[in-house]
Amino acid sequence: MENSATLNDIQKVVWDGRLPIQITLAPEESRTYDQTDPYLISYPRISYLNFLLPRLKAFFSSSLIEPNVEHHVGWLSFEGVPLKWHLPAGLLYDLYAGADPASRGSRSDDSDSNDEYLPWRLVVHFTAWPSGELVKLDGSGGVMHDAFINSVKEADFLRNGNAKGIMSLSKEDSSGLWDSVQDVNLSSFQRISNILLPPPSQPFRNIPIRLFLPLPPDSGSPSLKVVQSLVPPTLPAGSVAASQATLSRGSPVPQTQTVGTALNALLPHLFPSRRTPVLAKPVLHGAAVPMSTPVEELVRSSMYADGWLYVVIRMMG
Repeated sequence: MENSATLNDIQKVVWDGRLPIQITLAPEESRTYDQTDPYLISYPRISYLNFLLPRLKAFFSSSLIEPNVEHHVGWLSFEGVPLKWHLPAGLLYDLYAGADPASRGSRSDDSDSNDEYLPWRLVVHFTAWPSGELVKLDGSGGVMHDAFINSVKEADFLRNGNAKGIMSLSKEDSSGLWDSVQDVNLSSFQRISNILLPPPSQPFRNIPIRLFLPLPPDSGSPSLKVVQSLVPPTLPAGSVAASQATLSRGSPVPQTQTVGTALNALLPHLFPSRRTPVLAKPVLHGAAVPMSTPVEELVRSSMYADGWLYVVIRMMG
């Protein structure tokens, strides 16, 4: 991550990432119960599953017991868990179904080692909306749009200390940002994102990062825990990590915040070491993230479309 060309290359790989998904209609909503053909698609990790609802409604309309239902009442689930529509598809996969990144390529029969994980098998429902789990959508897509823009504003505020960037966008650019996400158009996204991001010479105020910890099966809830706190791009002067770095280098120069130092500060019980994953590992876009990666560079190259780093914490062993 030494130059802008490298950052752009990484961002292209992130936006090119796709998931093979198999979607079936909930049996209780089908006229033929279990005889309905599945919907198959290679879907962008960076995108949102609910963009598929119009296509899924059209595909399954002939099999629906209630064929006149509106597409926006549809929702998707994985192994009985309603999937939160405001989270990107890749994040949802990493949370609930992703194979252990460390195992990939580690065995000679690797081509068969992930068969149980792919394609990602989901179920679409058009009735019995899970009100306790999901906020209802609307036919115009306004609810999804507003949720995305609000998330962009939060990230903008953390990066800059204010939300002037997103608030000062022209109407064309504001609409273009949302369109670039729906169309998975990286060049259009980069043009607008570069307006929002501080230049490389100007460090972020704080890093927009959220850590996702899936709860264990015996927790009594198929939910997840989200950890978020202020994470500056450099280590606070009074922190233990900064003091140790100063002693080792003999210089008071601000030390870069890495994935390891951030995780050690936010989740010390899971990350007792700042350099080596011992009990858990950070996963982003389906890959284990090196602990030495500077968090600000990680945002610039690998953030999701709303400006956030969504890191899944996966237990080891």
